[in-house]
Amino acid sequence: MSPGRAQSRSARNFGREVEAASGPGRVMCPWLAESRVGCRRRWRWSGFAGRNLPSLRTAEVVLEWTLIYVCLMPRPREFEPDTVLNVAMLRFWERGYRATSIEDLVKATGVKPGSLYSAFPGGKHALFLKSLERYSRLVVPEKLGELEASSASLDEIRGYFDGLVRDLLSPEGRQGCLLVNTAIEKAAEDDEAAAVVRGHLARLERCMNHALENATRRGQVRASLDCTGSAKLLVATCQGLMVVGKANPDEALLGAIVDNAFAALG
Repeated sequence: MSPGRAQSRSARNFGREVEAASGPGRVMCPWLAESRVGCRRRWRWSGFAGRNLPSLRTAEVVLEWTLIYVCLMPRPREFEPDTVLNVAMLRFWERGYRATSIEDLVKATGVKPGSLYSAFPGGKHALFLKSLERYSRLVVPEKLGELEASSASLDEIRGYFDGLVRDLLSPEGRQGCLLVNTAIEKAAEDDEAAAVVRGHLARLERCMNHALENATRRGQVRASLDCTGSAKLLVATCQGLMVVGKANPDEALLGAIVDNAFAALG
């Protein structure tokens, strides 16, 4: 047999040999990464207590010019990251960043701390930022509704504000908007969170500005209306509305805020 075939055969049989030495279904060295062993290399594995090896505590294998493959096999993930993000998003939304601990997230998601840190390097803060992004992608479009449509006009702006008031008058709605809550709690001290909030506000302003331009062309507001400035005012109004509504969810009060904002449009 040629040396090349002998080496190949030795490489193929290596895994079987160490498995046989370890016992049925047990492999002493569960690695698989490529490295070349030259000359006479002596490899030692030890510390196999508790693996049904009564007579084998240390094993030595001598290899001559053999190609072995060794690598750490990744452990399969036992949870869906999106499911964890959904749960974490709701927890942050209900309690805020500071009041939500890692222990809370572990309990809510059912995922062990080590697995949580492995899936979301950066821990609680990384999970929070991912939750903000997920909220922007999944929840915000539902809140904006037809306001994001290219045909949106004054009616869609009013519909958005009326929806905010309805939400604030319900027990669930009083927890407010995760992004507005984050602006209050974290934006002043957390640049990354602030960037997500600014992105949301810019998105909302674009929607308002586009709808006002349509309303101007359709004669729904005065022709001289400064659409850009009015869009900024409406964004500030809806953010303030959500803050007021959390503290004082009075329908007459919230309705008066909205009515006066629209009266300014002419």
